[in-house]
Amino acid sequence: MKNLILSQKASFKEAIKVLDKNGNGFLAIVDESNKLIGILTDGDIRRAILDNKTELSHIINKTPETMPESSSRFSVINQLKKSHKKHMPIIDNNGILKDVIVLSDSEFNLKPNWVVIMAGGLGTRLGELTKNIPKPMLEVGGKPMLLHIMELFVSHGFTKFFISVNFKAEIIKSYFKDGRDFGLKIVYLEETKRLGTGGALGLIQQDIEHPLFVTNGDIITSIDYDDMLNYHKRNNSNATMAIRKSTYQIPYGVIEIDANNNICSLTEKPEHSYYVNTGTYIVNPETLSLVPKNEFYDLPRIFEQLQKNNKVTKSYEITQYWIDMGKPEDYDEIKRKFDN
Repeated sequence: MKNLILSQKASFKEAIKVLDKNGNGFLAIVDESNKLIGILTDGDIRRAILDNKTELSHIINKTPETMPESSSRFSVINQLKKSHKKHMPIIDNNGILKDVIVLSDSEFNLKPNWVVIMAGGLGTRLGELTKNIPKPMLEVGGKPMLLHIMELFVSHGFTKFFISVNFKAEIIKSYFKDGRDFGLKIVYLEETKRLGTGGALGLIQQDIEHPLFVTNGDIITSIDYDDMLNYHKRNNSNATMAIRKSTYQIPYGVIEIDANNNICSLTEKPEHSYYVNTGTYIVNPETLSLVPKNEFYDLPRIFEQLQKNNKVTKSYEITQYWIDMGKPEDYDEIKRKFDN
């Protein structure tokens, strides 16, 4: 909050100096106990000069929008975007200023790209955990995993979502509704039968003009979606798959022999590396024509079809945190990470 706070006892000239120094065009005005009195912006200063007012008490906004310190950064950012503001004072129950959240230009500039989240699976591998609830709605850190997935996209400026739904769809729809309560736009792709990991793309009715992300609704990752999108565009790719290196160690000494049973080499517990599909993709709008309407279709088939047509397909290696919540122990790991 450096250079974002000013005492109510400060002079008009001091306010101008601090505003000029911080470059944010915003100041939180507090009393001697750090209680928020109001806010002051560049606009307030300009109007004050025009009106020949130089007393801070006469020009500060004493009823600014604030949010409680219990608010998540996700909810603060979304509220700022909804109200088209860049600064949010965070206060406690006594009105004491605890923080000022500043929305960066990159966060404020919303992306036009849609994100498709595949959330229609049955989650049978999780057994009793998903007997009465869709897997993406399992809670981690006090909120559904699906919300965590959206939060990461929102942090990169993506706020338009298609969510494919099938099993217990009403639970997802009643929680998120049309997305407006979260500062999002949500359109549901209703699967009436199992459509695989990509078949729901054939249900999209809207005109898509920009590359769209497609991601499974059961993965938690810290991938840099901005960087992946820039990589996709930079390489003129028609479809890009996020991959991750995995290593497996053979727990024994490995022996290589020749045709005469002579030992040629011995390697003690060698490690083998390979790349896995992380369940996150970017596809160009024109590739959607390859997806059959209302038929089972796994998304990796797009890459096979594009390659047959000599189209550019790329892999994008991620090294950040990533986990596919396929088994109960995976869910336990995710819960530990978010609960700590």
